[in-house]
Amino acid sequence: MTIAFQQTIPVLRIFDLAKAREFYLDFLGFQIDWEHRLDETSPIYLQVSRAGLILHLSEHHGDGTPGTNVFVWMTGIEALHAEIMAKDYPYNRPSVEKTFYNSLCMKVIDPFGNQLLLNEEIKLDGEV
Repeated sequence: MTIAFQQTIPVLRIFDLAKAREFYLDFLGFQIDWEHRLDETSPIYLQVSRAGLILHLSEHHGDGTPGTNVFVWMTGIEALHAEIMAKDYPYNRPSVEKTFYNSLCMKVIDPFGNQLLLNEEIKLDGEV
C-alpha cells in the first residue's frame, strides 16, 4: 500500500470563545463546521473553515501552544486583504508584504498569539 497524507489540520489554542468567534468568524470570514463540549462547563473544541482551509480551535489544556505559526499557501490574498481591511477590526491591521521566497504574505495574529501566515506565490510573467 502506498503511503499518502490527506490533509493537515492545525489545532490552535484559544482561551475565550467570544474573542475567537469575533476574530475567526467576524474578521476573517470563517464558518463554524461543528463544536463539541463534554458538558456545559467543559472546554470547547471546534472546527472552523473557509475556502478549503480548516482549523481546529481548542480551549483544552495541552491542545496546541499559544503563539503557534501556521503557514498557508493560498490564492486571492489581495482580495482577502481588501475584505478584512474594510471591516475595520481594531485589534489587527495586517499588511501584505513581498517575501524572500517569492510570495506575498499577510500575517494575521489571533487574540491568543497564534499567527496565520497567509501566502500567495508571485507568478512570473507568462506563468499560469
